[in-house]
Amino acid sequence: MPVVRTVSLDVARRTALAAQGFADPRPDAEPDRRHLRRVLSRLHVLQLDSVNVAVRAHYAPLFARLGAYDRELVDSAAWTHSARRPRMLVECWAHEASLVPVEDWPLLHSGAKPRGWWRHYGRIAESQPALVDDVLAVVKELGPAGAGTIERELSGPAPRTPGSWWERSDVKKVCEWLFGIGELTTGARRGFERLYDLSERVLPPEVLHRSVDARTAARELVDRAARAYGIATEPDLRDYYRLSPEVSRQAVADLVEAGALEPVRVETWPTPAYRHTAARTPRRMEGRALLCPFDPLVWERSRAERLFDFRYRIEIYVPEAKRVHGYYVFPFLLDGALVARVDLKADRAAGVLRVPGAFAESGVERGRVAAELAAELGVMASWLGLDGVSVGERGDLAVDLRRALT
Repeated sequence: MPVVRTVSLDVARRTALAAQGFADPRPDAEPDRRHLRRVLSRLHVLQLDSVNVAVRAHYAPLFARLGAYDRELVDSAAWTHSARRPRMLVECWAHEASLVPVEDWPLLHSGAKPRGWWRHYGRIAESQPALVDDVLAVVKELGPAGAGTIERELSGPAPRTPGSWWERSDVKKVCEWLFGIGELTTGARRGFERLYDLSERVLPPEVLHRSVDARTAARELVDRAARAYGIATEPDLRDYYRLSPEVSRQAVADLVEAGALEPVRVETWPTPAYRHTAARTPRRMEGRALLCPFDPLVWERSRAERLFDFRYRIEIYVPEAKRVHGYYVFPFLLDGALVARVDLKADRAAGVLRVPGAFAESGVERGRVAAELAAELGVMASWLGLDGVSVGERGDLAVDLRRALT
């Protein structure tokens, strides 16, 4: 039996940060599609989320790695298309509802992934096939179209199909089911409203019709997850695209046999780990970044705790009086460590980035952390079109941060 190499937690941490792109310096010039493509080649997934208290989740990981950039860069890559500038990203279920590179679409619709929460709506589709046909017909005629538009066409006072009248809630559910199985995707967005279109009108034919068997697709997805993480446990890799345990374990075994993954032991980790053979480990980490709750570096909370000794929970659904750190908290990464966390809110009416709470991790040099955090918050405020930063009273770093800003 081959000897399994042991690596230190520090090495694992630097390997993981490099895999996520934090060893790369931010560009000196304004980021363009080349920079976007480089970040996507590392992350592979930008999670979507409806919360907009600070900034939409799919914009934040790019800011963490590139600094201030034009958010239209993402919008045009995901929701517009031309012969000169083909679509780079498409929406589908990956980690959660996500933007993924267009070429990854066949992998996520190969049967490798279990169907998500929307699978329960399949009962409506099976019992009302005419509703499915009507939804597809409306989208074909009107698309890109929002669920409300589709509902009005199908359940208004003069239904499109004579003799039919569909429940509005059923129309929405069928739209989600068709999105989940890949018959529909997002052709465009209006604000944050998803405008459905036929996948065949959004994706190039060579992508839409590429056939990948489930085992091959699972192997490719786990390989992407391993490249994105650098070093990870099998459950970490499984979670990246939300694969089932049996599918993920088989894919990991296949990649170990192929020499793409090396089994390793990370000191302090209770379970075996795997290092991607393409991963690199910088000698040191420098730089800073604000990480949104849905950043791939921290979205798997147990992994963040194992890597950084950083217990992190999102408290959106916790009653305000019971929140420890705040509603929408960003961990602060500085020189390879998570050193603080800040509750953030973009107050667009007042034109300021509000920091209701700021908290330091134990043992950090507060003066330097506050100075670096103040600088990064200033960059974020400017990026969001806000005039400044306002720090509240909560947290043991608030006074230092306020002083650093003034």
